[in-house]
Amino acid sequence: MTIEVVELIGDVVARYHMEYEHAAASHQLTGAQAKVLNMLALEPMPMRRIALKLRCEPSNVTGIVDRLETRGLVERRPDPADRRVKLAAPTEEGTRTAERLRESLDFAREPLAGLSAQERTVLRDLLKRMLA
Repeated sequence: MTIEVVELIGDVVARYHMEYEHAAASHQLTGAQAKVLNMLALEPMPMRRIALKLRCEPSNVTGIVDRLETRGLVERRPDPADRRVKLAAPTEEGTRTAERLRESLDFAREPLAGLSAQERTVLRDLLKRMLA
């Protein structure tokens, strides 16, 4: 049973990555750029926190944010709580692009639509428990 569950999780992850890369490319973004833009559309954050969430070096995030900024999708602004810190935040166009990107991710929406609200809640809670 455990092996089957691990295999199924692997299949879900692989399919998610494939779909995510395809959706990102349709918006002329790399997968990493799309992930950062989606994170920032939920909440502006310092680049160090982006790096922690992506599990990568802050210098990598700087390059990603630089490219998004060049395209007018992201801007850097002072953190109101600590003006020494710069937050990366989506521009209006960045927010619209993130919304279109999320709308184009059919992979999760279609299979999850077959689950009841209660089943989705149970799935969410189990996944959170696995990641805790």
